[in-house]
Amino acid sequence: MLRPVPDADGAPFWEYATQGELRVQACGDCGELRFPPRPCCPHCQSFASAWRPVSGRGRVWSYVVAHPPLLPDYAAQAPYNVVVVELDEAPRIRLVGNLVAGAGQPLGSLPPHRLRIGARVRAVFHDGLPQWVPERS
Repeated sequence: MLRPVPDADGAPFWEYATQGELRVQACGDCGELRFPPRPCCPHCQSFASAWRPVSGRGRVWSYVVAHPPLLPDYAAQAPYNVVVVELDEAPRIRLVGNLVAGAGQPLGSLPPHRLRIGARVRAVFHDGLPQWVPERS
């Protein structure tokens, strides 16, 4: 399985994920949340930043189901989804991941017919990686 290769700007995101926390970078001056992480605020051009916790709740903004997978190592898990999740606290921030039946479940654990644009989801963590699960009403 592919693992993230953190750069200097994004390393804190992965460190927090390893601790089971979803945090995004925020401008230290204007407070604007931003993702992906970068050294300069696109809103006010400040170089000050901090990592703020977010709820991990959001909605499915888009998705795709891989048939067949493009990488051979993923063949056993097909069909699997890749979702784009819009965060509640910052609708302009969209994170990519997989929607699974529960924390630590395999990529194909949620049947494709259960995927819906606008579905409410929340972040969970497994092996240092954020995943998404359907939010119970």
